[in-house]
Amino acid sequence: MDYINVLLRTLLFYVLITIVYRFMGKREVGELSIIDLIVSILIAELAAISIDNYKASILFSIIPICAIVIIQIIISKVSLKSSFLRNLVDGKPSLIINKGRVNFKEMIKQRYNLEDLMTQLRAREVRSLEEVDYAILETSGKLSVFLKQKGKNGSFPLPLVLDGEIQADTLKFLHKSKSWLLENLEREHVALDDVFYAFYKGTRIFIIKNKDCIS
Repeated sequence: MDYINVLLRTLLFYVLITIVYRFMGKREVGELSIIDLIVSILIAELAAISIDNYKASILFSIIPICAIVIIQIIISKVSLKSSFLRNLVDGKPSLIINKGRVNFKEMIKQRYNLEDLMTQLRAREVRSLEEVDYAILETSGKLSVFLKQKGKNGSFPLPLVLDGEIQADTLKFLHKSKSWLLENLEREHVALDDVFYAFYKGTRIFIIKNKDCIS
């Protein structure tokens, strides 16, 4: 009877966790941020405890799992509109290689060593650092790589506005001011609140308006 109880609990948590991750969204499976990893570990631990202590009520695990999922969904929803919370929870991408030069200061800050960099470059089939123009360490821990292009000025899109919020770090990196950005938006007859996403690439600003997005 005990074996059947353990088997039924295992099947129940298999179905429950599958539903939970589908409910939380594809991002949880595709790339794990710090908070995603914490949620995954807690759910796995609660399920394991309930299966191991098969004589205890299963609700002692189901209730905490549901609470964790609700908290995670609330944080995700609020993060969509709050850049402060988003940066607090997920952090910010780090520019590891800038115009072919390795940013060792940022690597030390992120506790990201040269072997980590070379390992991820090899995974992207990049043979040497000389081939890389830009490399960005994303909040998920993945490395985005932009290779040098012969005869072209290397550049990658830099976010200026995300969901109506000006990205001060990008302006600082470009040595530009907020007034410079607002003047360019005014020249395009676009208000800041109407901007869903604006990015700078090469010498141009590209703007995606809220009305251009599928609601």
